Amino acid sequence: MSLLLCACGSIRYYAQAAHGQGELVLKRQPVRKLLGDPATDPKLAARLSLALAAREYASSHLGLPDNRSYTTYVALHRPYVVWNVFATPRYSVEAVRHCFPVAGCVAYRGWFSEAAAEADAARMQRQGDDVWVGGVPAYSTLGWFADPILSSMLRWDDDELAGTIFHELAHQLIYAKDDTAFNESFATFVQTEGLREWRASRGLPSGDGHAQAMDDGFTRLVLALRGRLKMLYASGVDAEAMEAGKQREIADFRAEYAEWRDTHWPQDRRYDAWVAKPINNARLLPFGLYDQWTPAFGVLFRKSGGQWPAFYTQVRALACEPKAKRDAALQALSP
Repeated sequence: MSLLLCACGSIRYYAQAAHGQGELVLKRQPVRKLLGDPATDPKLAARLSLALAAREYASSHLGLPDNRSYTTYVALHRPYVVWNVFATPRYSVEAVRHCFPVAGCVAYRGWFSEAAAEADAARMQRQGDDVWVGGVPAYSTLGWFADPILSSMLRWDDDELAGTIFHELAHQLIYAKDDTAFNESFATFVQTEGLREWRASRGLPSGDGHAQAMDDGFTRLVLALRGRLKMLYASGVDAEAMEAGKQREIADFRAEYAEWRDTHWPQDRRYDAWVAKPINNARLLPFGLYDQWTPAFGVLFRKSGGQWPAFYTQVRALACEPKAKRDAALQALSP
């Protein structure tokens, strides 16, 4: 899940973004028409029915925008809709940021072609940056277009599909320019709480606490690594010592991960592949973006009596504040 970004300055980039978005608009098919067509594959129809039910619930019960988003379908014939390129300086954990008129400044830039994303990453790598390319199954245009359900979204289980629709519609409802952590934490809270209410409305038990606990634990390990690297990069040692320290911290992280996994989750190796791949600063960037302020939003939701309209009023007021004041308010709310 990500915001569609148009990127820094080149005509080629803007052209591919316009072409990619235009292609999605042209290929959209109304979900209800597909559901009424006997030629539609039954498995596809079942997933689209679920997505449409979640979309209707989002507006009727969660107070999210009631528009044409997620009422159409696009078959992509590729695994992802866009590929995001993250970059940092070699000895920094701060993102190389990209700024746009609507979305503001963000920590990545998205390409509709994997090859184009890899070429962009290679260019930045030649400049000395750490880079990472990640595929994205869904994104939000912040209401500028009626975002479709994408075939890349249907690979997920039911919870992830419904939750992503809630998440992306939340971006359409409230968005603060130049504040990725605020926007993603807000949308993630809406996704999590919305999914809890959605499951209860369908008579389903609570979600998978095991998966959430493991995700939270792994995120803490990654954020601790990022914190240690940040201290190293601020230490002022020479480049040779900086590089040695960087590789030592990454090696220590792998050892800590193995001990944590074997102690707490000996039968679950879902993160082994991630840890085994090359790790650099850019690969650490997405961690924390989506949940830095989610506990604070949880407190705000409870203070709003668990009522979505009152909650959104408070969140919208925060979005209008300067970032420093907004961060201070969220910090005060954090448990």
